[in-house]
Amino acid sequence: MFFFRKPSLPGLSITEAVDAAARGDLLVIDVREAGELAATGKAAGALHVPLMQLSARADRNHPEFEPLLEGASRIAVYCASGGRSARARKLLLGLGYPEVHNLGGLGHWARAGGRIERA
Repeated sequence: MFFFRKPSLPGLSITEAVDAAARGDLLVIDVREAGELAATGKAAGALHVPLMQLSARADRNHPEFEPLLEGASRIAVYCASGGRSARARKLLLGLGYPEVHNLGGLGHWARAGGRIERA
């Protein structure tokens, strides 16, 4: 059985997240696999880091650290439905990122008015 998780956004609605990302006040990370991006696109401006690579690319001490994460104070993550992004949120908080929100799935982003871009 498959369940859709509701986004967990204490203090930040998805609409607010879309607006903050458009202003450059929020880094959005897509944690889905490359095939999913190819099939559905991604949130406009989102950084793509598959969940399986996130622990290395978000670790400031790892050689594969993603430079766009340097100094990121507000981050939002999403996947297809919210399950992987919940794990990503927990991982990023554990690495010391101060504010991380789970947007749920790409569909939540789109329904809130967020633009989708195709590769």
